[in-house]
Amino acid sequence: MFINNSILFTSVKTYIMKEEQGKFMYAPLRILERPSMIKIVDNSVRMEIIKLLSEKAMYPAEIAKKLKLHEQIVYYHVKQLANADIISVVEKKEVRGTIAKKFSTTATSFGIRLSDDWHEMENILSSETDDGMAKFLAPFIDNGIFSGKFVVGSPDPHGPYKARARDSHYAIDLSLFLGKYASLPKDFIVSLDVDVNIETDKGCLVLVGGPATNLVVASVNASLPVKFMEGKGWGLHSDRTGKKYSDEAIGIIAKVPNPHFPDMSLLVIAGISSPGTKSAVLALTRYNKLLLKSYKDQPSWATVVHGFDVDGDGKIDSVEILE
Repeated sequence: MFINNSILFTSVKTYIMKEEQGKFMYAPLRILERPSMIKIVDNSVRMEIIKLLSEKAMYPAEIAKKLKLHEQIVYYHVKQLANADIISVVEKKEVRGTIAKKFSTTATSFGIRLSDDWHEMENILSSETDDGMAKFLAPFIDNGIFSGKFVVGSPDPHGPYKARARDSHYAIDLSLFLGKYASLPKDFIVSLDVDVNIETDKGCLVLVGGPATNLVVASVNASLPVKFMEGKGWGLHSDRTGKKYSDEAIGIIAKVPNPHFPDMSLLVIAGISSPGTKSAVLALTRYNKLLLKSYKDQPSWATVVHGFDVDGDGKIDSVEILE
């Protein structure tokens, strides 16, 4: 993830953000800007009160009972915290002629700001993003905006094999992953293979799916360092190693120049069949650090990946880089 235990500031509210097991989470943050506020929370009893009230709203009498303290002591500390706006009244009710106030914290987290060193979110993202993957994706990003186009196979029978694409939805995973590195452009970025003319449509393209279901991949197959070969069934042949592959869970990730517009790049994410395409997508989105170990910054590059079902649930969830 591109932010780790970081703080995000907006013009209205303040949040603390962190990454945990690949998920991005946040919580409201209250900044203690005055030294007097810091002094107020630097107290063991008040910290216990803050912890209790961050879990649920309580009356001072409930707090006193929970902490086994005299109510007057609790009232004193509650007043100090309320004056500093660290806690606030969220409910009132009349009890025997007096008004009982229920309190809660104004935030679930508190922090100290030492300077006015503010940063735009885009700058934070660019500084935290993995440099290796950013360089890998550089041809497809222009000033922080995605400048390419996804090309997926049509779900209708098409091409010489009258095939229906069953792997086009994998582009959703790819787009979510690429969202860490680039923003959306104004124009729609997804096209069906039957709507793209590789010879005239100038641009960087992300091609998803093998040549049987994605006609654009078929048209550039001869330019790939690892080529799809048709025999009794589809397979792959590596120009670099001479190896051949036929397992349906094998796929490729290739970054090559567009043969018709050499200053533009193609990113091919495809498999011998749908499971192979999924393996390639997993390699790029979930195992990119492993993938980058095999990456060489050269005009034409490709790697072969093999997907595995590690937990035995019938779904590919891990990959191995074969070359």
